[in-house]
Parts: sequence; C-alpha cells; structure tokens
Amino acid sequence: MAVAAQAAPPPTTESADAPVIRVEGLQAHYGATQVLHDVDLTVAPGEIMVIMGGSGSGKSTLLRHLVGLTRPTEGGIELLGLDITRAGAMEMLGLRRRIGVAFQGGALFSSMSVLENIMLPLREHTRLDRKTMEIMARLKLEVVNLAGADALMPAQLSGGMLKRAAVARAIVMDPKLLFFDEPSAGLDPVVSSALDDLILKLREAMNMSIVVVTHELESAFKIADRITVLDQGRILMVDDVAGIRRSDNARIQNLLNRRSDDSEVDARAYLQRLTGEAS
Repeated sequence: MAVAAQAAPPPTTESADAPVIRVEGLQAHYGATQVLHDVDLTVAPGEIMVIMGGSGSGKSTLLRHLVGLTRPTEGGIELLGLDITRAGAMEMLGLRRRIGVAFQGGALFSSMSVLENIMLPLREHTRLDRKTMEIMARLKLEVVNLAGADALMPAQLSGGMLKRAAVARAIVMDPKLLFFDEPSAGLDPVVSSALDDLILKLREAMNMSIVVVTHELESAFKIADRITVLDQGRILMVDDVAGIRRSDNARIQNLLNRRSDDSEVDARAYLQRLTGEAS
C-alpha cells in the first residue's frame, strides 16, 4: 500500500520541555471594545488546561486566538514553538496538521456520513489513498467508542455521539495539541462524565496536551491539571484545582458557588453606554 510523501512541518523553536502554548501580553478588540487585556498563559507538554469563566468573560475569544482563527491586536501566541501571530499561510497549514479542534456543536457536515466527516482532515492535509484513510478514521471511531457508526449520518446521532464523532475527527491526524470548546454543553450528567473520561483517556493514550474551554465546574474539577479563570477579559487566577477552590477572590468564589455578581453600577459609564458616547 503505497503512501505519498507529505510535506515536512515548518521549522519551530519547539523543544521537549518547552511549553506547547505560550501567550504573552495578548490583547484583543472587537471594534473599539477591548475584550482581552494583557493575557499571559502557558500550557506544559501533557497538561490538561481548563479555561473557565462566566458568560462574556472572554474564554471563547481566547480560544479563537489560540487556534489561529483570529489575530490579536497586540501580544504573542506560540503553538508548538511557532509564533502564529507572525506565521505565514504555509506555516499555519503545517501547524494545523499537528493540532485538533473539537467544536461545541460538533460542526459535522450534515451531507456527509460519519466516516466521511472523520476522514476530512486526511483528505485536506495528506495524500493517503482512500483505503488507508478509511482505516485511520475507523481506528479513531474505535477510540471514542463509536465503532460501527461510520455509515450513519450526523442527523442520526445523539448529542453525545455527535460530540464523540467531533473528537474522532479532531484526533484523526494524531495531533500533539487538542482544543475542546464546551465539550459538555447540552449533555446529561452521565454522558458528560463519559466525555470527561474520554478526555483523560486521550491524554494518556496519545500523549497529547489538551485545552478545554468550559463553564461546567464538575467537569473542570475532574479533568484539569490547572485552571485558568477569566473575568472581563483578564486572568484572575491560574492554579490547580485545590488552589482554585481555596481562592479568596470574591469573583472566583461567586463563579464556584453560582452566586450573581452584584457589583455597583457606575452611573456615568451606564449613561455613556446608553447614549453610545465614548468613555
């Protein structure tokens, strides 16, 4: 079974003990509104980093920057030794062969079978023959406990099956770095717990680093090596689970105990928002 040679990955400064993600001074804007403020973050090889925060905290925006979908206003982002804020199109193409992303809603193509969806990254980034791609895709379906589902269409899958199919597609090229966007959203507790177990299994079986964006506290505490807590676009704290639980920061405790944030309203700022005037 002949396999065509693939292009070599772009040169990087990556070393065995270097962070797989390094973020320094990251700032981001939507128009005139600043949504991320001087974010500094590192993720170690083999680490599961959970990014959590309330609605509007900036966690989804941070994820978009980490996977290279959005360029920052200022600051640097390195993935696997490559500075993606300065990388060209070919360098980013090479990097995307080494990372995987499991999107919140699965993002499977409704007109393709499960197998065709899983094979898509292989078709886009390799010159493997179809039989080899099918074997690789079915192997990953085995990993996520979806053996035998290859001929099904996305509409025939349950919510949990959709999530697992999305994971199979994200890992089909054996990435070194995997991103999850709200993996437990919309799932019942039993299915959510099984997905947490799958994330832990992937880290051990495939020796990968994983970043998970979630608002599910139980899930975060189960899978995280460290947790980054975001609030209004700023990092409040980065620590292990025990450290986060012990935090005396009022906003973190509000998040952990599901209490509303009854901060005082600045009357002048409120009026400016209503009138559309710049602050």
